[in-house]
Amino acid sequence: MTALIPLGVYVHWPYCARICPYCDFNVLRARGREVEAARLATAIIDDLRAQAALTGPRELVSIFFGGGTPSLMDPARVAEIVDIARRLWTPAADLEVSLEANPTDAEADRFGALADAGVNRLSLGLQALDDTALKFLGRNHDAAQGRRAAEVAARLFPRLSLDLIYALPGQSPADWTAALRAAIALGAEHISPYQLTIETGTAFDRAIRRGVFAPPGEDLAADLYDATQAVLEADGFEAYEVSNHARGATARSRHNLVYWRGHDYVGVGPGAHGRLTLNGTRNSTLAADRPGDYIAQAAATGTGFSSREALSAQDVAEERVISGMRVLEGIRFTEVAILGLSPAHPKVRNFVDLGLLVDDVERLRATADGRRVLDRLTTELAIG
Repeated sequence: MTALIPLGVYVHWPYCARICPYCDFNVLRARGREVEAARLATAIIDDLRAQAALTGPRELVSIFFGGGTPSLMDPARVAEIVDIARRLWTPAADLEVSLEANPTDAEADRFGALADAGVNRLSLGLQALDDTALKFLGRNHDAAQGRRAAEVAARLFPRLSLDLIYALPGQSPADWTAALRAAIALGAEHISPYQLTIETGTAFDRAIRRGVFAPPGEDLAADLYDATQAVLEADGFEAYEVSNHARGATARSRHNLVYWRGHDYVGVGPGAHGRLTLNGTRNSTLAADRPGDYIAQAAATGTGFSSREALSAQDVAEERVISGMRVLEGIRFTEVAILGLSPAHPKVRNFVDLGLLVDDVERLRATADGRRVLDRLTTELAIG
């Protein structure tokens, strides 16, 4: 019997109670959008059905509700989407159903209903554990709420991941070390620490251009990154991906591994991306950003994506380098042969000699030093 091809499902829920000043995702204020949100949930379900007709039988390995703030969703709608996806594709025995949540008391009160809806992994956006940092980040919860939410989530969900942001103005390695240890004490099996990135067009971008604050210099940012690795590794967390640390293989994000390993995934919801292999060709899909446009698209054509593009073999290989090099396991040279990359390629040999790539005849893998300059490294390898 032929094994089914694995598939992930990403559901984008764009609504937030507040827009964070560092966020450049496709998000909208939730207030006053209740009718639109109900129509959007229906369009997402229709889109799932239409895309299942395209993919045919697959093994459903993960469902990820991202945003936005999907913990604001009606849990009954979450349950309906999970149930529909499980019926459209064959669910893996260890199907992961993740949902991103914020730690406000109002949302934490919904965690039990979300667990009953089928969510078995919560990704909690703590971002920080002190009130000064949370105020700077524009969060609508305080540190006490964050701790309470983490404690509730740890009781209700089999798997818990905590998101944290570092490289804040004035933050020292000692400050960040203390924050990490406080997060570890909350008992999560997975921690995702992200360096604050200033994205063009965000409120933080405008603040920096006005001179309100300045991001840390490269040396301090490197020290904070090193502190991240040291503290988490000492407590049993493996950096299986550049910004994701897990206590053992079973604690890793199965959905994110779908992306990093180059598997197919259906993207539904406004602005959602997808990657689907259809008739032997890998395709990228992209949905319209605005909920109204997405709803109209799903009503008109069934599928919610507004564009679908067949990727060339070179496109696929370049994506494999950029995404696959993020994980500790790297990628097989056979996957990127079209780029001319091999263990003997002069560029590969040079990076091995510089200590940026592991000397491996089968896989292209970054060393610890290579991970520090990963964006530049992967650009050089993928594009040259």
